[in-house]
Parts: sequence; structure tokens; C-alpha cells
Amino acid sequence: MILEGLVVGMFQSNCYIVGSEGTREAMIVDPGDEGDRILATLERHNLEAKLIVVTHTHVDHVAALQAVRDSTGASVAMHRDAYESSKGDSGLMRMLLGASAPPLGEPDLSLEDGDKLKVGDLEFEALFCPGHAYGHICLVGQGVVFTGDALFAGGIGRFDLPGGDGKLLLRSIRDKLLTLPDDTIVLAGHGPSSTIGEEKNSNPFLLYPRMYMGIELD
Repeated sequence: MILEGLVVGMFQSNCYIVGSEGTREAMIVDPGDEGDRILATLERHNLEAKLIVVTHTHVDHVAALQAVRDSTGASVAMHRDAYESSKGDSGLMRMLLGASAPPLGEPDLSLEDGDKLKVGDLEFEALFCPGHAYGHICLVGQGVVFTGDALFAGGIGRFDLPGGDGKLLLRSIRDKLLTLPDDTIVLAGHGPSSTIGEEKNSNPFLLYPRMYMGIELD
């Protein structure tokens, strides 16, 4: 598997390029900005993008989506709730950036929990992990999990924006992510990589949610 992460845009979001060494087909996860760099990375690896997966539709994860989609012709996959919620994001984006986000085009694939995605000879599974944003999904396969803004190295996603729910986010992480093998590599939407085992054993938000979040799980 070919795997390269790019840190893009003013919010320093992680965009990931995943490619099959056998077929040279590729998947792009969260084209958050700097579409030219994303396209140049595909070209450098001699990869053809077939699929763009969006973990959630906050602007720092989709700002380059339309440009990359237009340039590659790749299919776009996201959860239906993520797409529907993006239609009302202009107020949020004005608050954060002073400008509205460009409208998103209709996705080609609406992802649900457990859906399988193939990129050449590689297979990944969508995990529905709400709590940070409407329709947030993670993607697991090939020994890695793309966690978007659900789980970070030593942290979790914020839950004070529309679609956020701290208790729901903790349940998503506990039920969908911490059940993965400990050696699964965590590739988050921001910051460095980690492993499920490391986060299970040392992430303070997961170990002490009452202290750090004022939340106590049932």
C-alpha cells in the first residue's frame, strides 16, 4: 500500500493519499485544501484517484473537494447526514472564517456504517462515529484507521459546534474505535499518528472523561 499524508490549509488538516501498488488506483481522504499539492502527490506516485472519502464536511476537510473532484473525475463518498448538514454550514463558516464555504456537490456514494470500499486490491470499511459533526465517519482497513476529527493522538474532537455531542462522541470512540486491534495505526484529521493501544492506555479524555470533559458515560 502507498500511503502519504499532507498537512494542508490554515487549519493544518491532514489529507491522506492511499494507493494500490498493484493497480495504481488511489483514494483521497479529506481533501481539506491545497488541491494542487494533492494532485501533484498523485502524479508523483503515478496514481489515478478513483475515490474521494470525506470523514465530515467541516470546511477544513473539504475546501479542495470540488477542485480535486473536477480534476480527477473520482467518485465522492460521505455519509448522507454530512452532506445534508453542509447545506447549512454557511453561518458557521462565516463565524470561523469571515466567509461562506463553497457549496458541496451531491456525493456519488452515501456511506453507512459497515459499508465496504475498494481501491484496487485494498479494502476499507466505513465506521459511523458521530459526536464531532453530523454524519462523521471513520475508515478502517489495511492496519490503519482514518479517524477524521473523532480521535486524535492524546485528544478527541471538539463537540461544541453543530452536530457535536460529547457523550455520543465518547460512545462512538469506545464502541467503534477502541474495539479495533491495539496495533491499528490511528491517522487523524489533525496532528501526528498514534495507535489504538496508545490511545486506549494514555488518552486523558478517554481515561478521565469526567475530569476533562465534565461527562460521565453510562
